[in-house]
Amino acid sequence: MKRIFKNPNSEIIQNKIIYKKTDNKNLSAILLKEQKNFCAYTEEYIGYNDAVDIEHFNPNLKYTNKDSYQNWFMVKHKPNNLKRTNWIEPILYPTAEDFETRLIYFDGYFLHQPEDIETKNLIDLLNLNDEIFVKNRKKYIERRKDRINERNILAEDYFKEKINYEIDSIKYLRAIQEEFNINIWDMIPQPK
Repeated sequence: MKRIFKNPNSEIIQNKIIYKKTDNKNLSAILLKEQKNFCAYTEEYIGYNDAVDIEHFNPNLKYTNKDSYQNWFMVKHKPNNLKRTNWIEPILYPTAEDFETRLIYFDGYFLHQPEDIETKNLIDLLNLNDEIFVKNRKKYIERRKDRINERNILAEDYFKEKINYEIDSIKYLRAIQEEFNINIWDMIPQPK
């Protein structure tokens, strides 16, 4: 999982858009665009046919005056349903400036320093190290490494090509960033 950047000049803030009990299409569209069509939790591309939710990271804030843009993320429906139902505090927020130094990626797993309870709680809440998730991340990276070696091209060139021709095949942005030492996020264009 990578850090989610919230735009201080977001249309949501500028236009004072709030989450409503019905019809949040405009809010969804803006959040999805800001996340470049990638799920905040799985880092998988969100395509036209994917079921998605506006996720209230801290569900206790939903429908309260404290719920806000900083708590809203676009996520695929199934991973959102797999999120633990018991809120855990203290917790590392996906927007924290030190997010990627605290949530450590290593060989398909997400790790934390032993004393970092906030990061441990995030890993537990989102079940980031579920056996299936780890296995899928590792396999995806292995296949990308194989293709890059077979084609004898730079990782950056390989992913530029993927972004240009089949962006929906890109997933696990943090794993790509760490395994190939490239800034995949900056390579992905902002949707129009």
